Amino acid sequence: MSKSKRLYILIGVLLAVTVVTVLAGKHKTHKEEIKASGQTILEIPSDSVTSLSWDCQGKTLAFQNTNGSWLYTDDGNFPVNPEKIAALLEPLRQLAAAFVIENVEDYGQYGLDRPAGTIRITAADTAYEIQLGAFSKMDSQRYISIGDGCVYLVKEDLLKKYSLELKDLIQNDDLPLLTEATELRFSGAETYSVVREENSANTYCADDIYFSDGRPLDTKAVKKYLGAISALNLTDYASYHVSEDELKAFGLHEPELTITVIYNAENEKKEAEEQQLVLHISRNPEELAAAQKKADEGAEIKVPGYVRVGNSQIVYRIGEDAVSTLMASSYDNLRHKEVLTAAFEDISRIEVSLDGNSYQLFTEGQGGKRAWHYREGDDLDIARLQRALTGLRAESFTAEAPEQKEELGLTVHLDNENHPEVSIQLYRYDGERCLAVVDSKSVSLVPRSSVISLIESIYAIVLSP
Repeated sequence: MSKSKRLYILIGVLLAVTVVTVLAGKHKTHKEEIKASGQTILEIPSDSVTSLSWDCQGKTLAFQNTNGSWLYTDDGNFPVNPEKIAALLEPLRQLAAAFVIENVEDYGQYGLDRPAGTIRITAADTAYEIQLGAFSKMDSQRYISIGDGCVYLVKEDLLKKYSLELKDLIQNDDLPLLTEATELRFSGAETYSVVREENSANTYCADDIYFSDGRPLDTKAVKKYLGAISALNLTDYASYHVSEDELKAFGLHEPELTITVIYNAENEKKEAEEQQLVLHISRNPEELAAAQKKADEGAEIKVPGYVRVGNSQIVYRIGEDAVSTLMASSYDNLRHKEVLTAAFEDISRIEVSLDGNSYQLFTEGQGGKRAWHYREGDDLDIARLQRALTGLRAESFTAEAPEQKEELGLTVHLDNENHPEVSIQLYRYDGERCLAVVDSKSVSLVPRSSVISLIESIYAIVLSP
């Protein structure tokens, strides 16, 4: 055969292949058509669903609706959150498709030969199976199949919605927003009560509304503690149906600390109603014993813990910082750190005893409009002394009697019928601290540097020309 004949034959074969390819392409285009849709492809009323299961990204979960209550198929003790199940079913109540691809022959090009997930539903005796395919980045939508021979492109990304773990569906205990409380009771590591009392005669600080055995507490500290309770992250459960053996392992058979909060909340009638919250807190006994051994060597005790709300069957893990915050519930933790808790605007006169000398600072006027004087006719800039006096804060609390010399004595006169004056003596304690005695009672150790700042502010006034 001549070269020219072979060339013609090759050209003929090439043309034949091209025609077949074009015809095949036209045939495929004809068979598989993409149309803009917007039509509703599924309508499944949530209240008609009796079973729901899915297999998404390797996680398989199944739930049954029995007489209106959702149960986890593998363990009926699991507390299912019905609102979260309802949220999963909501998109299927009216699922619309942006595009429909009809007469599909190659499901693989849409990721549906090996679906990334499958959702199965039984509703009103009808079974549905939804297969989840690839995600179209260009359209930001996902391909799905519902078994009718078509592929749909839907805006709702069901794979993302159903990529859940069991813990995401638990009916966790709710903690109220505790902006304030009428009573706090502690038992265990701390055993005492806190009560709310407005306009009490047991304090000369107008902001004080919480008391323990008549002793005023720092309102900010109490509210911060209540806020820490509300902010607890109760999502990481250690057990959702706790047994007696687990309670012992968690240390909750005899909780380290039990907190009872009495508070008011609105009921369904929008009326204030007294409510009670009980929290049990503990740490693993073995971990705690090991930490306490290290604490004896000077290390700080930091051990994660467990929380149980009342008699709930759920026990939650909480971190080291949360445990430390809750365990810091003693009277000393919640009391005032300031040596003088009165508002500076309520001070009418200060008598000073310093280095064997006596001085007196007095005022004219009322409240924030007071004019301060040391000598008749002068006007003092009191800001430095105010900062130093209000800045006296406890490093720690103590009932020790003073053993060394007095560094500074103050008698602070107040515009307060119940507490017209407060006496403060500051004694040397060691090179770094002074002992503060308030109304003849040892209270706290304060930084010596703060006492020196107060002394210097007084000398700046009385020694000025």
